[in-house]
Amino acid sequence: MATLKIRRDDQVVVISGKDRGKTGKVLRVDPTKERVWVEGLNIQKRHQRPTPGREAQAGVIEREAPIHVSNVALVDPKDGKPTRVGIVREDGKRLRVAKRSGSRLD
Repeated sequence: MATLKIRRDDQVVVISGKDRGKTGKVLRVDPTKERVWVEGLNIQKRHQRPTPGREAQAGVIEREAPIHVSNVALVDPKDGKPTRVGIVREDGKRLRVAKRSGSRLD
């Protein structure tokens, strides 16, 4: 299983697709399928029928759909622009660094 450089609660910007240019917080990550769910982006409508015993809302619901990790870029904490992520090792730990500004992400 490959590790992704984007993690939950990271701020990302969509760089391609219907939501290009929008930013949001990563809600969930699936490393096996290389997908991320971003809050408020890639919204799709699903029809859900009422089921006895379940508290879920029935009708047409809107929820986030996954986006491939190659279509999002991490937001640089210094200037708010998209950046790539680099890995540096310090004291035996693996730390993420923004390539644009060199600032730490962890």
